[in-house]
Amino acid sequence: MEEENSYNRLEKMPIFKKAQEIMEISLKISESVSKHDIEDLSEAEGEMLENYAQYIRENATIIPAKISGAEAVEIYDLKMENATIIRKAAREISTFCTGLNMCGYKNTDYLQLLRNEIEEFRILFAEWVKTFDQWNYEIDRWGLFNPPGIDYDTHNPDDDIPFDLDGLL
Repeated sequence: MEEENSYNRLEKMPIFKKAQEIMEISLKISESVSKHDIEDLSEAEGEMLENYAQYIRENATIIPAKISGAEAVEIYDLKMENATIIRKAAREISTFCTGLNMCGYKNTDYLQLLRNEIEEFRILFAEWVKTFDQWNYEIDRWGLFNPPGIDYDTHNPDDDIPFDLDGLL
């Protein structure tokens, strides 16, 4: 029941709704790359067109999954790890739209629609990331997502708590 409530909450989030819209448009673009589009191109160009469409679809499916993953955890560095993957996927969608256009994709209005959705998503994303509690963290030993003043080699006071394996048995 708790899992159902958490999915209902997720579905109501503007960023998640926008991610689903991006995914729907991306799937339509991917499906719209037809044999007719490809047969007018060289084999290499046709393959590139198909690949760009596939990459758009794959990146678009990553975004809602990673939003869900970020919402499922409280730890700042895990939230930021998901956010980083989301940002990368959204930026790649825009890049692959340019690739589709360069390969002669005929439905350029869809590409512009997708770019517009990505831009709206970017704003929702930036506001969403601001809600992450950077002080609910574990030290990121890779040094990417630590709060100000915490470095990858900062001593963790929890490491000083003795662990007595014999006392547990």
